[in-house]
Amino acid sequence: MKNINEQLKLIKQGTAEIIQEAELLEKLKTKKKLIVKVGLDPTMPDMHLGHTVVINKLRQFQELGHKVVFLIGDYTACIGDPSGRDITRPAADPKTIKQNAKKFQKEIFKILDKEKTQISFNSEWLGKLKGLDLIELASHYTVARMLERDDFDKRFKVEKKPIAIHEFLYPLLQAKDSVELKADVELGGTDQKFNLLLGRKLQEDHKMKPQVCIMMPILEGLDGVKKMSKSLDNYISISDEPSDMFGKVMSISDELMWRYYELLSFQDLDKIQSSHKACNDDEMNPRDVKIELAYEIVERFHGKKKAKEAKDNFIGRFQNKDITKDIPDVEIDSEGTELKIIDLITHKLKAIASTSDVRRLISQNAVKIDTKPIADINYNCIKYKKFLLQIGKKKAYKISIK
Repeated sequence: MKNINEQLKLIKQGTAEIIQEAELLEKLKTKKKLIVKVGLDPTMPDMHLGHTVVINKLRQFQELGHKVVFLIGDYTACIGDPSGRDITRPAADPKTIKQNAKKFQKEIFKILDKEKTQISFNSEWLGKLKGLDLIELASHYTVARMLERDDFDKRFKVEKKPIAIHEFLYPLLQAKDSVELKADVELGGTDQKFNLLLGRKLQEDHKMKPQVCIMMPILEGLDGVKKMSKSLDNYISISDEPSDMFGKVMSISDELMWRYYELLSFQDLDKIQSSHKACNDDEMNPRDVKIELAYEIVERFHGKKKAKEAKDNFIGRFQNKDITKDIPDVEIDSEGTELKIIDLITHKLKAIASTSDVRRLISQNAVKIDTKPIADINYNCIKYKKFLLQIGKKKAYKISIK
């Protein structure tokens, strides 16, 4: 195990806030294995890179020799975390939660060491709570304090949107998890600050030493603006196919790339900073540094062989203009003497649903036939029998017209 200062330096890397750092230092000085907890509700079918920001920090604790607990919130998922929400979440289907939880158990070991990871389900203890238990739990916090929470305050005072009583229970139940697991540290995104702090209070009420709360930054999605989210379609799933994952990473802006390096890469921080400086000084091409990041992420989830194939295919497709083996073959019926490029993309291929998005890509010279940009949305493709169609940076098809 690293010495105390080395551990603290690694733990602090990339964090947004630690409450309280002095308490963390004291816990580390005991030289005991700390119980470090991360909870995730299985409300979605797969994890994306945004989720892994926190899980990567959990992995660091694991590598430092501490005990890590990945908590699957199969019970709390039935309520739904109100964090960052401007409306009440719809009720989740128990069957879907169970299916998602099974997938989470497999996906998590793409990051964590299976032999050193404790997986727990909060239904183990929350499912046993009776009515009087819930009343006792609710007595630990006031409505006034709940309404101080930013998202509740905004909904109540500004947007005049209803807040259901069961939403108040969510942070209390999450806090109960920390009591049951005797957590020394809980990790979460910055949007989880209220919930994590409530865990501290409930532990104190139970005469326990309060957990240290470590908040990680929220990862922006591919648009570089909004939080990575499946609902916003700006995410990279850790279950994406290797070439799709590689292409999506390569599609982010050069500026956003450094944010991804900071929050997702396992490279040494000094090396990342050195590469950043070299790019600023025009000593390195940002594209090459981005390729290195894309390779690292694909390798993490798919292995070296698949990462190399994805890299070779990307370079072949977008730098050497080759038609590579991973591009799907699609046969299109001619149905007449005209096949407009916009109809091919939106209706035949269903590659992009919005005609306005296709118009925008065409105006940016991002739609190409055999590497030549198409400038007219009504361009007739019927004269070609076989051609390579590229749509933006991430999509390509080998088209055959019958």
